[in-house]
Amino acid sequence: MSLPAVGSRAPDFETQNQYGEPIRLSDYAGRRDVVLVFYPYAFSQVCTSELAALRDRPSLLAAAEFLAISCDPMFTLRAYADAEHLDFSLLTDFWPHGAIATSYGVFAPDRGCALRGTFVVDRSGIVRWSVVNPIPEARNPDDYAKALASLT
Repeated sequence: MSLPAVGSRAPDFETQNQYGEPIRLSDYAGRRDVVLVFYPYAFSQVCTSELAALRDRPSLLAAAEFLAISCDPMFTLRAYADAEHLDFSLLTDFWPHGAIATSYGVFAPDRGCALRGTFVVDRSGIVRWSVVNPIPEARNPDDYAKALASLT
């Protein structure tokens, strides 16, 4: 599956966060802009540095709802959030394995994980910005800030 085009409706999904709470993308419609941050693996070096960079920028986190998504099981995500003091939602795409990442065109079936894809979805549910980095290459949170600033 290919990436959703900028200007198209973001694929809806429902899953659980690290606490087992149900999260549905469409529940944010009309309420908040959302940043979907797909990442390969909890506890890996680059993923941890990326999510820590978000954690350490509260003004950026306040600008939208950040949903970080990996194919890790919910219990792994809970341990990861606790260990790294991540207080935003970490969503599981464990089962059906990679279904959310696949719907966004960022699942790597040969590795069983998501690529480093980021999608800014506005309050209307429309993709307004996206980027996909190679697995070993960290993203720049300043790019998220610029994309979110362009929505206002």
